[in-house]
Amino acid sequence: MGFVKTEAELGRIQRLLSAPRWTGEWLAVRFTTEPETVDCLLPPPLEPGPEPLATATIGRWQSNALGDFAGGVLNLSARHDGVDGWYVLAMYMDAEPPLTFGREVFGEPKKLAKSGLFRDSNRVHAWIERHGCRLIDLTADLVEDLGASTSERHTFNFKARTDASGWGLEEDAILTRTHFSVQMRSERRGHGTVTLRSGPHDPLGEVPVLEVRSATLGQDDSVPSCQSVATIGAATFLPYHYGRQDDWLALSSAAHPYASVG
Repeated sequence: MGFVKTEAELGRIQRLLSAPRWTGEWLAVRFTTEPETVDCLLPPPLEPGPEPLATATIGRWQSNALGDFAGGVLNLSARHDGVDGWYVLAMYMDAEPPLTFGREVFGEPKKLAKSGLFRDSNRVHAWIERHGCRLIDLTADLVEDLGASTSERHTFNFKARTDASGWGLEEDAILTRTHFSVQMRSERRGHGTVTLRSGPHDPLGEVPVLEVRSATLGQDDSVPSCQSVATIGAATFLPYHYGRQDDWLALSSAAHPYASVG
């Protein structure tokens, strides 16, 4: 494998990227939040789902193309073109391959972070930590065994590139929709808690937690397929684009900056 891939290598790479799959164990806590928060955080053309729901999920996975990885996600209920799904507001991974794949292929706003998932009998604890701040903290007490099942779900993401000049975007942002075919090997449900905190570059505390609806510990096999479904004007998406990245204004390490930022 060199800097310039052969035709045979290109074929193998593209076959893998077009047919990823992974298996894992995860804890998901679903809760209601403020409708105004959902309205503010969903980029157009996404619309709010039937209820102002959010789900925080933390887990660990094995895959056919991305290696082993662990991390988590905060999703908001959303809808586009008659399809209900989840907008990926923030996502965290502990390894480079899944981070790169998620950003480049699906448009997921992935960042590097540490995570943990621990179970003691019917009690489960999971967390995401970044820059010394525990951004997501989940607990669950499991009371019901739902066994195996099959399901489908959709997630929404945006692919966008900063212009080479540093001003605006190179082109309009692309809305992607990923369909997941899920084979649940086991599912246990119960009561849970979720705590969201804001770090230096991750304003998760902007999402109020009102009422916890469910807590689920699952083991599943997922097969995703992604497609581009719409575009959003570059100027319209720009505030959301920079909101999905670290805070560039907080990253200066120069004692005497060469130029001030207006």
